[in-house]
Amino acid sequence: MKALIQRVRRASVTVDAQCVGTIEQGILAYIGLGPDDDLTSAQRMVDKILTYRIFDNDDDPAKYGKLDKNVQQVGGGLLLVSQFTLMAKTDKGRRPDFGGAMAPDAAQALFAQLVAYANTQHPNLATGQFGANMQVSSVNDGPLNFLLEVN
Repeated sequence: MKALIQRVRRASVTVDAQCVGTIEQGILAYIGLGPDDDLTSAQRMVDKILTYRIFDNDDDPAKYGKLDKNVQQVGGGLLLVSQFTLMAKTDKGRRPDFGGAMAPDAAQALFAQLVAYANTQHPNLATGQFGANMQVSSVNDGPLNFLLEVN
């Protein structure tokens, strides 16, 4: 499982001209699911995203400007967007190979479980719409982007 996370000032997802998810300061996380991923790896990924320290610690002068706080500590939002293209194989040729992505039906079920778990861990949660053509808008803060992986 992979997650591309971005520290954002705000982010939103629109489907068919309707906003389906929005957050203010926090993390926009694109989630890619592989064929071997399961609920355990999904929970590990959510835990990693929520505790990954990518926010400045402005409270402690000794740590000013250091990435020392996580999204929970700053009261930020979490926007989860399913993104099978993260699992593409791109090492050969000029066209992505999506054979590394989980099958759509299984991925939809696992993504729903991941969202349900995230909702129990973090109250300020929004999502995109699985399988939809989404327009994602964000104001990246930094910019800070990290590719996280769990097995």
